[in-house]
This record gives sequence, structure tokens and C-alpha cells, in this order.
Amino acid sequence: MELTGQTALVTGGTRGIGLAIAHRLLGAGARVVVTGRDEETGREALGLLAAGDDAVLCTGDATSRADAERAVDTVLERFGHLDIVVNNVGGAQDFATVADISDELWHSTLSLNLDPALYTTRRALGPLLRQRSGRIINISSMEGRDPDPGLCAYATAKHALIGFTRVLAKEVAAHGITANCVCPGAVVTDWVREKGPVAAKVLGTDYDGLIAHLTGRTLTGRLTLPDEVAAAVLWLASPAGAGVTGASVPVDGGTTL
Repeated sequence: MELTGQTALVTGGTRGIGLAIAHRLLGAGARVVVTGRDEETGREALGLLAAGDDAVLCTGDATSRADAERAVDTVLERFGHLDIVVNNVGGAQDFATVADISDELWHSTLSLNLDPALYTTRRALGPLLRQRSGRIINISSMEGRDPDPGLCAYATAKHALIGFTRVLAKEVAAHGITANCVCPGAVVTDWVREKGPVAAKVLGTDYDGLIAHLTGRTLTGRLTLPDEVAAAVLWLASPAGAGVTGASVPVDGGTTL
């Protein structure tokens, strides 16, 4: 799964799953641009990646069309071409049932999970179509395959991201471009630690109860590791994954089986 000479964009790549993905791609020989909102967090991420000029930070708000497009342009300006796009930005600020969700939460969650993927992919398709090659990998979730109650907007957005990936795959396959989703199971990242208590409350439990619930849904008896998600991304981004497109690949310890 060699990526020497390839360039990649990883949105939301300064921590958690995104950082693990960037690390994997760099380790396979790619040059990588990572995006994030916070300059300090981004600089810390570059230090952890320790890849010198092969890793570049582009700060901005991925839900902003201008910032998302600037990230794609940064890859082209720094490295001359773009080969791999990983749309990793996503999440939710809060959770609610269908009966209780507010308009604001509904729209903000859909925007956070879907707008960056559209803006980034649409901008990237220009150079990818011209070179007639490329990989687009969207990070969905097990909640996009088999949702928990109480995660109304988040689960809807992750389902929609799978649909976006499937129609994209049909549109670009003839041009040498693949499009796939990776659907992680529960991964204990900074975001999960921060938002877990909120989700737990909606589910009628506490944080420890939430973790026990998520672990209990797996067949492996444990939660997913960030590097396991990153390994799936690397496979899809590499020549070894060339025969796969339109797929939603679960990395969830059998949760959605």
C-alpha cells in the first residue's frame, strides 16, 4: 500500500481519527495537507506527525465554502497535484430525539457533516477529473448504518454521507476516480470525551453507561482504535484498493452486523 509521490488532503486532520489518518498516509509515503480550526492545535499536530515539509497545515472553518476550497488550493499550490481527498470533518454539538430536536440543532448538524464534504469534493473534482485519477474517502459512522435512538440529526447526516458517496462513485468511476466511505465504530477521541456525556443523557444513562452500551454492541468486546480506521483509509487510498468504489466499509468490531 505504497503512496510515494501521492498527495492527500485530510480535513479535520489535526486530532483524533483525522490525525491518525494523516499519520498513516505519511507513513506510506504521501505528502499531506491537514485542516483544522485552531492554529495552536494544528501546530501541535504537525509536531506529532514529525514529517517536515511533507505535512502542511491549512487552518479554517471547513463549513465555510471559501475555507474548504482554499484547503484544496493549498494542496495544489504546495505540491502541484492532488490525488487523495479524505473528508473527515463531522460531529455534533448536541443530540436529541426526533420529538425534541430544534430546527437550529437539525440544520447545524447536517451542515457540519455534509457541507464540508460537498465543498471540498466539488473543488477537488476539477483537478481529479483532468488527471483522470483519484481517491475520495468520506468518514461516515456506524450511526450511518445502524443508528442509536436519540441521535436524530447526527445519524441522519451520516446516512446522507453514505448516499452522497454512492452517487459520487457512479458519477466519477468512468474517470478513474473511486469514492468510498469508512464507517468507524465508537472511537474514544477528544470529541467523544467532550460530547459523550451529552449523548449519554439523551440515551438515559451517564458517560460510563454510554461506553458500556457501545462496547456491548460490538462482537469484539472492545471499542475501535483510531489507527484501525486509518488503516482502512490507507487501503482505499492505495493501489490495493483500486477495485473498490461506492462502498461503505465498517470498522466497528461487528457492531453493525
